Amino acid sequence: MSANVLFVFGLGFSARTLAMRLMAKGWVVRGTTRGAEKAQTLHAAGIDVCLFDSVSPLVDPNVLDGVTHLLSSVPPGADGDPVLDFHCKDIAARAEQIVWAGYLSTTGVYGDRGGDWVDETSLLYPTSERGARRVAAEASWCGLHREHALPVHLFRLAGIYGPGRNALETVRQGKARRIVKEGQVFSRTHVDDIAAVLKASIEQPNPGTAYNVCDDDPAPPQDVVLHACELLGVTPPPEIPFAEAKLSAMARSFYGESKKVSNTRIKEELGVVLKYPDYRAGLAALLADS
Repeated sequence: MSANVLFVFGLGFSARTLAMRLMAKGWVVRGTTRGAEKAQTLHAAGIDVCLFDSVSPLVDPNVLDGVTHLLSSVPPGADGDPVLDFHCKDIAARAEQIVWAGYLSTTGVYGDRGGDWVDETSLLYPTSERGARRVAAEASWCGLHREHALPVHLFRLAGIYGPGRNALETVRQGKARRIVKEGQVFSRTHVDDIAAVLKASIEQPNPGTAYNVCDDDPAPPQDVVLHACELLGVTPPPEIPFAEAKLSAMARSFYGESKKVSNTRIKEELGVVLKYPDYRAGLAALLADS
């Protein structure tokens, strides 16, 4: 059995991709998830899983014994980060045995920059409640690094896409819309590149560091939909001015922030070479695999 044991709070889309890569290298992976069906799937893949909710302790602290690497992808709620709410002391007590810890945050911590560039040295200026919660959660995880020497790394993820979760699927399902807001750009990242960044950080720890995880090409969302339609050979939906679009409050909030996110640090410090440097490469690969 490998000496490397990863525990993941929240085995979601990104964390599962990393877990499968590490297991292929002989790692042991444990973690938490919601829903019995998902737990069964993860068990079948060889992952020891605990079911959890957000209103009670997530796990028996004993499952953290022997863990060498820790990752949290659980989003904060209105009352804070549930992982730290219930397990801050348990994690702190095991700080000496943990050689790497990661927290999956979002580029929402930078807020709206009117289409300008941000990097990891930019001030955190969240313009949404979700962004503000992430800033607070990041600060709490950094507190564990500062006070207990937990080797924490922050990963600020842009819009995530990958198998089963991408513009091609949205078009195929007839749910795609081309909403146009002047000057609006988003950054995005393929789930495989997220796993590559996390693995590179595990191999080259630099506790206390934040990394933006995104591709090289921040782009208007309507361009991504148009390209997906072109790849599939279907007529694209008409453009809809943002002011006329009927959006949920959640969807509308995403259009409240426009920025370009720099990924220079993951390349220069971690040596990451993106497999999918833009959405065109990512969508082409997803289409070829579908």
